[in-house]
Amino acid sequence: MVHRHRRQKTERRTPGLGVSPHLAGLRVSGRLWIESGDETFLSWGRIVLLERIREHGSISAAARSMEMSYRHAWALCDAMNQLAPKPLVEMATGGHRGGGAKLTATGEAAIAEFWRLAQEFRLWLAKRSLRLGKGAK
Repeated sequence: MVHRHRRQKTERRTPGLGVSPHLAGLRVSGRLWIESGDETFLSWGRIVLLERIREHGSISAAARSMEMSYRHAWALCDAMNQLAPKPLVEMATGGHRGGGAKLTATGEAAIAEFWRLAQEFRLWLAKRSLRLGKGAK
């Protein structure tokens, strides 16, 4: 796959979030997301979007960097803001200087907590794969 954009720090993270090493030809894998009720609140893609908003200062620039439509990115931000106890993204409408967006302290905390949970999830999967690999002998 050819990357047209400068490689971002967040692109090194695995979208699957939980792919353990192959042991005896077997591995346990999974994806992590956080729900509110029956709606997705946070997931790998949403967290990357938040990180890109932090980096670029706007939803449109963040969306472009992910090859996502502005409308979809805006809808994701709106959904996260609605599901969170406090907004994750402050969105400013256009004007003579244009709009913009920035993360709130709650948004920064959500990113940190998601990546902490993702690391714990990867470790959990690796342990399960190790057990599975030992049992396959």
